[in-house]
Amino acid sequence: MITKQKTTETRPSAKKSKEIILPLLRPTPARWAKAALVDIPALLNDHAHLEKKAAINALQLLPLWPDPVGPKGWVKTMTAIARDEIGHLGTVLRMMDKLNKAMTKSHNNPYAQELQKLMRRGEGPADVADKLMISALIEGRSCERFKLLADAASEIAPDLSKLYHSLWSSEHGHYRVFLDFAEQVIGMKKVESRWQELLRKESEIISSLDKSVSMHSWI
Repeated sequence: MITKQKTTETRPSAKKSKEIILPLLRPTPARWAKAALVDIPALLNDHAHLEKKAAINALQLLPLWPDPVGPKGWVKTMTAIARDEIGHLGTVLRMMDKLNKAMTKSHNNPYAQELQKLMRRGEGPADVADKLMISALIEGRSCERFKLLADAASEIAPDLSKLYHSLWSSEHGHYRVFLDFAEQVIGMKKVESRWQELLRKESEIISSLDKSVSMHSWI
């Protein structure tokens, strides 16, 4: 359902492969994962909320296809992504249950909040395309961090390492799906220009965040 693709550039590409190279302009230092793993319950709680919000995001995108019928496979793909994210939420919650921890009622994600401020709201197709590209950025950054956590936890928490490796394997094509749909909404050339702009903004936002135990914190 969700294709796995590869690009060696920082702009979208239609070429498909079995692997992917994330186009983030500011890679996360490996030391971030070690710092995040100091408080595993807090990290898992933050992660659970992110999976919940990812599922909600896909469902909110579901009715936003451009008139009259939208890109082919839009509804089916958004539904599949929402189902995937709910499944991941369940997996994280089971891990928390093993630690006798429960998901908190409230959650704050300054990273996503700052990205959402960049959206061109009320501008029709541009608004929808921005929602898709910002979703792609969040997925891409999360994917990068899953890999870092999987590697860093391999010796200290093997079960956690296995969890993040499986989630990385499952989700590492999500960002490309959102970009593909953005191209169908406003065209590849417009996406290429806007994508470069958003990548630059994302690199500024992620590195400006305060240190905390969260999936989208910095160090």
